[in-house]
Amino acid sequence: MANDNDTFKKIIAHAKEYGFVFPSSEIYDGLSAVYDYGQNGVALKNNIREYWWKSMVQLHDNIVGIDAAIFMHPTTWKASGHVDAFNDPLIDNKDSKKRYRADVLVEDYVAKIEAKIEKEITKAAKRFGDQFDQAQFVATNPRVIAYQEKADSILKRLGQSLEKEDLDDVKALIEELEIACPESGSRNWTEVKQFNLMFGTKLGASAATAMDLYLRPETAQGIFVNFLNVQKTGRMKLPFGIAQTGKAFRNEIIARQFIFRMREFEQMEMQFFIPPGSQKEWHQHWKKTRLNWHLSLGIPAENYRFHDHEKLAHYADAACDIEFKFPFGFKELEGIHSRTDFDLSNHEKYAGKKLKYFDPDRNESYTPYVLETSIGLDRMFLAVFSHAFTEETLEDGNTRTVLKLPAVLAPTKVAVLPLVKKDGLPEQARQLVDMLKWDMATVYDEKDAVGRRYRRQDALGTPFCITVDHQSLEDQTVTLRDRDSMEQQRVSMAEIPALLAAKVNPKQWLLKR
Repeated sequence: MANDNDTFKKIIAHAKEYGFVFPSSEIYDGLSAVYDYGQNGVALKNNIREYWWKSMVQLHDNIVGIDAAIFMHPTTWKASGHVDAFNDPLIDNKDSKKRYRADVLVEDYVAKIEAKIEKEITKAAKRFGDQFDQAQFVATNPRVIAYQEKADSILKRLGQSLEKEDLDDVKALIEELEIACPESGSRNWTEVKQFNLMFGTKLGASAATAMDLYLRPETAQGIFVNFLNVQKTGRMKLPFGIAQTGKAFRNEIIARQFIFRMREFEQMEMQFFIPPGSQKEWHQHWKKTRLNWHLSLGIPAENYRFHDHEKLAHYADAACDIEFKFPFGFKELEGIHSRTDFDLSNHEKYAGKKLKYFDPDRNESYTPYVLETSIGLDRMFLAVFSHAFTEETLEDGNTRTVLKLPAVLAPTKVAVLPLVKKDGLPEQARQLVDMLKWDMATVYDEKDAVGRRYRRQDALGTPFCITVDHQSLEDQTVTLRDRDSMEQQRVSMAEIPALLAAKVNPKQWLLKR
């Protein structure tokens, strides 16, 4: 593709033009870092959520789901540590008056180093062709080694400084690296300060009696406060998990990169309750399981990587991210965290109520440890959408823009097209739509020449098109077109439901892993 920044702009424009994502309240000039999902976007988003839920809850007999309220008692956030420790390190540029996350400035600097490594690998791959051994090249090339050592050193220092809350050293690191304001190019920085990310609100009929509340900054706490409710009513035995999806809210000062970092977003989380001492084993298990879920969608493995945290959150004894190669570089997509017994112990302390589990096998009560998997639904949407966006030059010299979405996630699975709007073809096509729409998202499209309709469905990510023509009336066969290969085959109408189901059914995709 062309310049990654140009590609990303095209992706954002495509998302709007084809009804996937709109700027929120755009007629009033929008709201920074808030977006609405359009008619195709909500379908894709729902399909991603359902694919996650099916694999996480429906296919595990020891994981159940809940839907906790967004509003929670304010002491919840004191117990969880969010009131005291949910901060971002911010720095202002005195000349541009722009505010930035100090850690993100440093991470963006490191991303440029990593881009240089990628460039070296690409050049070497072209030079050596089929003989190229990437692993050996990365391990032995002096320039790549130097770049990697510099990147690792910077991230290690940043992590240690943030862990010790040494904000002076974070600023010193920014100055030593000569990081400039992206807007003005100025290096005239203020001190680094911490800023709490929670949105405050009030509950009550009058200002005098209203209770101060927070919009939840994560969905996990709704799971923890319901631990015993679920365990007892479901008669759950350890190990078991509780999953939920839902909105969370963070007052991100540096909200950017389209839907990657928003103020209102959706999470898909699962908290897995385990006996103390088994967290290392389960951490490895869920790292492998979650990566396999991502790979089941057919996106190549080189687009994913694990990143172990240098700086651990206040509740964790191990933390790892699955990072995805977005158009703007590798960034966090999903976190897999060993949360120890921090959450349940703290809620027990602040609520004054026991949250222990009686283990019949050990004949003792204890506070379970927790292994968390947490993925941003909006980030997953962006990962799938940006990877799917493809501009192709065809054999005849024409170009096409196609969304190569995994068929299991595509908003519309099949479009049915009558070749012409007469001779009984529309009626036959609509009969086919009526038959298919019970089992999969199906649309009828009769406007424009059939070639233009194919291009439109390509741009919408529809994996299959069925064309009903005059031969269809004679022998009940239709033309089935594949979006990615553009190959067409003649198929009996009676075979269509089973043929398509095999290609879009989540079972066929999840079993691949």
